[in-house]
Amino acid sequence: MDNSFKPAEIEQQLYSRWERLNYFAPPQQNNGKDFCILIPPPNITGTLHMGHAFNHTLIDILIRHSRMKGERTLWQAGTDHAGIATQMLVERKLAEENQNKSDLGREKFIDRVWEWRRTSGTTISEQIRRMGSSIDWSRERFTMDDDYADAVIEVFVRLYDEGLIYRGKRLVNWDPELRTAISDLEVENTEENGHLWHFRYPLSSNVKTKTGLSYLVVATTRPETMLGDSAVAVHPDDERYQDLVGSFVTLPLSDREIPIIADDYVDPEFGTGCVKITPAHDFNDNEVGKRHDLPLINILTEDAHVNQESPIAYQGLDRFDARKKIIQDLEDMDLIESIEDHKLMVPRGDRSGSVIEPLLTDQWFVKIDPLASAAIEVVKQGKVRFVPKQYENLYFSWMNNIQDWCISRQQWWGHQIPAFYDSDGNVFVAKNEQQVREKYSLDSSVALNMDEDVLETWFSSALWPFATMGWPGSSDDLNHFLPSSTLITGHDIIFFWVARMIMMTLHFTDKVPFETVYIHGIIRDADGQKMSKTKGNGLDPLDFIDGISLDELVQKRTSNLTQPQMAERIEKSTRLEFADGIESYGTDALRFTFASLATTGKDARFDVKRLEGYRNFCNKLWNAAKFVLANTENYPSEKHEAERSSINNWINTKTNSLIKDTDYAIDTYRFDLYANHLYEFIWHEYCDWFLEFSKTILWDENQSESVKLETQKTMLEVLEAILRLAHPVIPFITETIWLSLAKRLGIKEETIMLEAFPSMDDFKVDQTAHTEIEWLKSVVNGIRNIRGESRIKPSTKIEILLQNGSKKDQDNVKHTETLLMRSTNVDKISWLESNAVPPAHALCLIGDLKLMVPLSGLIDINGESSRIDKELNKNGNEVDRLEKKLSNNNFIQNAPNEVVEKEKNKLAELKASRKILFQQVKDLEALKSEPS
Repeated sequence: MDNSFKPAEIEQQLYSRWERLNYFAPPQQNNGKDFCILIPPPNITGTLHMGHAFNHTLIDILIRHSRMKGERTLWQAGTDHAGIATQMLVERKLAEENQNKSDLGREKFIDRVWEWRRTSGTTISEQIRRMGSSIDWSRERFTMDDDYADAVIEVFVRLYDEGLIYRGKRLVNWDPELRTAISDLEVENTEENGHLWHFRYPLSSNVKTKTGLSYLVVATTRPETMLGDSAVAVHPDDERYQDLVGSFVTLPLSDREIPIIADDYVDPEFGTGCVKITPAHDFNDNEVGKRHDLPLINILTEDAHVNQESPIAYQGLDRFDARKKIIQDLEDMDLIESIEDHKLMVPRGDRSGSVIEPLLTDQWFVKIDPLASAAIEVVKQGKVRFVPKQYENLYFSWMNNIQDWCISRQQWWGHQIPAFYDSDGNVFVAKNEQQVREKYSLDSSVALNMDEDVLETWFSSALWPFATMGWPGSSDDLNHFLPSSTLITGHDIIFFWVARMIMMTLHFTDKVPFETVYIHGIIRDADGQKMSKTKGNGLDPLDFIDGISLDELVQKRTSNLTQPQMAERIEKSTRLEFADGIESYGTDALRFTFASLATTGKDARFDVKRLEGYRNFCNKLWNAAKFVLANTENYPSEKHEAERSSINNWINTKTNSLIKDTDYAIDTYRFDLYANHLYEFIWHEYCDWFLEFSKTILWDENQSESVKLETQKTMLEVLEAILRLAHPVIPFITETIWLSLAKRLGIKEETIMLEAFPSMDDFKVDQTAHTEIEWLKSVVNGIRNIRGESRIKPSTKIEILLQNGSKKDQDNVKHTETLLMRSTNVDKISWLESNAVPPAHALCLIGDLKLMVPLSGLIDINGESSRIDKELNKNGNEVDRLEKKLSNNNFIQNAPNEVVEKEKNKLAELKASRKILFQQVKDLEALKSEPS
């Protein structure tokens, strides 16, 4: 082993070896349980980001743990074709060449996308390898692979034939720049400054009112949509307008009369209590329109210009230019009541940034209710469970209010919809044109055109659990790995992906797709903000693995920012936060950090200080291994029996408890506890205590060879178990150390990942030894505290006095005396009678046992007096505070009993400490009076 741990020199070399030797593939024959996890397929346009790295770390922990448990383990990986994102990327590249997709035509454009996929689209797969992800890459799938595409078309045709897919004119989220429908997930709602315009809609000339009203006032944030109004709505119980319901108003600028209707949707307290209803351009209005059979008047083109359904004065105008003209025209007609500044949520396409329009278009839909009912039941029955369980409520909320699913997109890249049209617009659905003609008995005289739309990406990714396993054929993978064991994903796609996988897998395989859905939070920046390239606060996990200079980091974080002021702010904050750039921390430290942050269901802030701490932890483990190997060079390879000692039995007992704790943490998806148990045991129990105690045995010339041999054996065996326990989290360092350690122990295997995960049966429990060494640790800590508080150097030999101890304390001293004296630099231990008056001393209590260090000649009396005075002052203030609090009847009567008791106990402890401090003052006074 090298003197220091150098991740850059081992990680990629080790990973290549693992992949070359096919360690990640499930064995052909295995009597164990099948265990499978599906990767949430990243987009081929993407690069590895913190969310990916966090998610993949948690998956790999479970995969490596399962493999070591002897289970037939598969991590099924792949990537998503990411229809809109990929098409946009390739279109931008074409624009750089002064071309566009229309110039190329559909077929040549698709060829260009595939060309990009072959050269650049596999980048993220290579980056995923850098995280140590133990994926069977031989099974990698892509959602546009031929066999996967066959499954997608098969599903579409079957659903259509079952009456569960239909084509209809519906309101959808429409991106005017991309000219396609998009899903709710692809819409970002951001608060922006805008206006609320109050317009006067004149009552029809034949309408008579009690109050003499001649118009109704309606408010809108989108004046241009008034051209498509179908009604004005009021609340049925609003007495101001009850006599007007059924009457008409004249729609300004359009010379149309529209009815006044009554609907519970209207909030009578908001504005004037009158709402314009535009069913073709607002989702809520669309529902009102259905209830009242209102006409759907679409006034916009696909690129958000005013169409021929509108007055000629506005036709051809961009929607926002039309808005300006409408406002001006209404002002000229004295039909503007008022204009208010107004903050509103503006929906924008997450890729184009364009303001999204609800638009009435012909689209393909999945009739979702029949699929949703079965998907609800499997969760209710526990066949699919959510961790944390509260996410089941979110799932049920969505599924019980589900709407039909718009699955068509107006793009070229993707799975083209297998629908064909004749000259009369009749629709025929089959896998290809030949099957259409056979299925519908159409001869060659009937000209057919294929639908130009493609299926949205979520439709194909919903088939991920079974389309990756060889469906619609039968396969061993379908038998072994469906359902998969656990899906690990974020809460933001429970509905868009998780629910749809459950619906589709149930419908086509009669199986659930997975047994458990573990929902993790998201990784946020140090200020708690969601990381985003567009915000300039994104972090690249590879930068923490490899390191990056400050200037390179600034360039990376500001390159996607279009606003100079924002770029300047991000550069300044980056230079403050990462003054020296980012150091190389290695993959293991980053993975350990992610595991420690994975508190069930909660978002986590990424803190570089924490990462530094876990790099130090890796170094601690490396140095511990070096120490063990250096001190076991003469360890015999043959088995032997040796004399047991308390310290060895203690660490075996602690290891037994560690295995129990890690098993529970992994079984309950408490990755944070898993990491914490490993950290505390390795750093403190094994390194700080066991190895330090071992030195007193191994380096003692008077110690028996049998005890030394047993200590060497324990050092090696416990370290080897630690490495196996930690391997799922930190695979590179554990493999590297283990390969050296295995030789020392005579283990012939070639990799730690195929070794068994430790079992509690491997380490016997000795409660007597455990109690004895835990007592010793308390004594050692007590002596170290006295040295620290009294400023006695560690190199100075001291005497300790013991008083009032029990029989058990006396036995513990006898059994651990050598360890105690050598580990604390004590040269004499004396017991005092219970009534004896000790000399001036520093004191600590171990239960009823008084442990005293005589101070004569050891300390700066004046300095110690000053320290005790400060402690007394601090103690007195806290006692006064607690006594005042406990004398307050309001606190006693209203606070929970356990809180009151806790405060009383705290007060009692402070008063006991105060007595000891006063005694120390007396002892110091006695020291001062001693002759020099």
